[in-house]
Amino acid sequence: MADVEAAKSLSGLLSGIAQNVFYNNSEVTEELLRSQLYPELPLDRFTALHGRMKALLKSIATADMDHAQLEAFLTAQTRKQGSGGVTAEQAAALSRFWKSQRVRVRESLLAQSRWEPGLRGLSWRVDLQTAASRGDAAHSGPVALMELELGRAGQDSEFVCLEFDEARVNQMLKKMADIQESIDRIVHRT
Repeated sequence: MADVEAAKSLSGLLSGIAQNVFYNNSEVTEELLRSQLYPELPLDRFTALHGRMKALLKSIATADMDHAQLEAFLTAQTRKQGSGGVTAEQAAALSRFWKSQRVRVRESLLAQSRWEPGLRGLSWRVDLQTAASRGDAAHSGPVALMELELGRAGQDSEFVCLEFDEARVNQMLKKMADIQESIDRIVHRT
């Protein structure tokens, strides 16, 4: 009976940590979890347990561990000596929690990492303007027209229209090449 209660308390602790860390529910605090799940546990022991479970969940989520990675990670954690490791029961609870919550945690982390507003769509075309339509023979070359559809989650889209002459298109392509080179340098260093 005590093992069942301990497993329920640990599952509740993991769910509470996920609510606070991954789902931005600030109402689920460390104090609330202690008072609801571990009222008899001394504060220093609860703080250590909470910190260890929080760190483990963050590690598991950051790596987006699949089943095999999770099992290897938890096996290594159970073999650690001293206060840094986890018990077999804690490892089992972490495994059950991650198997049931992996998709939801991943979706939450992805949603938190997106820039807002996001690019929902892009369309473009090249128009050839004539001297008669502009009234200016100097600007009779091709023009690139780009329409960006921008929006925030749950809101209507906004549209931004851009017009580029050939020189501006070449400048934009040069900037994009510079960005790609910077990304490649960073990726190849790590």
